[in-house]
Amino acid sequence: MRESEPQTAPISPYAAFDHLATMVAVVGIEGQCIFANASFESVLGLSRRNVQRSSVFDWFADSARLRDTVVAVSRNEYSTSRLEALLRRPAGAPGEPLPVHVIVNQMDQSPYVVVELVEIEQQTRQDREERALDQAQVTKELIRNLAHEIKNPLGGIRGAAQLLEMEVESRALTEYTQVIINEADRLQGLVDRLLAPHRKPHVVSDVNIHEVCERVRALILAEFPRGLTVERDYDTSIPDFRGDREQLIQAVLNIAHNAAQALAERIASGDARILLRTRIARQVTLGKQRYRLALDLHIQDNGPGVPESLRDRIFYPLVSGRDGGSGLGLTLAQTFVQQHLGTVECESEPGKTIFRIVIPLP
Repeated sequence: MRESEPQTAPISPYAAFDHLATMVAVVGIEGQCIFANASFESVLGLSRRNVQRSSVFDWFADSARLRDTVVAVSRNEYSTSRLEALLRRPAGAPGEPLPVHVIVNQMDQSPYVVVELVEIEQQTRQDREERALDQAQVTKELIRNLAHEIKNPLGGIRGAAQLLEMEVESRALTEYTQVIINEADRLQGLVDRLLAPHRKPHVVSDVNIHEVCERVRALILAEFPRGLTVERDYDTSIPDFRGDREQLIQAVLNIAHNAAQALAERIASGDARILLRTRIARQVTLGKQRYRLALDLHIQDNGPGVPESLRDRIFYPLVSGRDGGSGLGLTLAQTFVQQHLGTVECESEPGKTIFRIVIPLP
């Protein structure tokens, strides 16, 4: 007698929708929900079974327009339609209704329609991330070209100054040639720092973010031993991930060091504070890709805040809000984070500045 083969659960014809970053529901003309994807479950905070037991129209603050749109698309009056709406939170859940952009599409040879919801805030964030990536790419090419254009003349200037120094006998003139040589070396160092993140190979290994934070904390406290407290608020359940440990240390250190320098007055008063906080973010979209889990690292300080005139340009190279600053620290931090498929953003007001690093986790 043959043993019976194990039974496998049938695969839903809509299973592919679970891989999308946006909320998707398959809906009948009366609003009955046939399928809701994983993003829909996550945002509503309800199981798929509970979502599918109800009418999709029940989830909207003002469903009349959506109802008319679903009916019109179902009857082939339009092949697709778009509108803005407010998605209700489940009963008892905190928070205001969620503004969403709704796209209703026909399904081939089916009585149902596909309703796709995009969080307006998420769309705005994605647009901002795309602009940041485009800007970073343009900046990288500009830096490469500019650096190479500067390097060759610098070498010639330095060499000519050295030859001139060998010929002159006057001590005063020798001081002038030394100024030329020293300034040429300083500019050479600046060019090398501009090119550094694009030259060094990406050394990948298992990274523990808390080891990174502890290393940064030790370095900051060694430089600022009095008047500054560096607090930790860690989620120790965050798993290791593949990345370049040294790059991440440098990225977090650059941000924390900038914060410490901005806290000069509070350090003198003895109440300066930097907070390193780690959390797990769920269902995060980075660069148009949805990740189930992501590292959410906050570097927060109680300093004067980033000047409003600099907030939109803070990650641009050679932009600094501090006298004597090179304007490269945050540019390098952004580059290193982007090489880990992550993002870094800044929110600032007087007394509270937060740099948020988000990196996908396995």
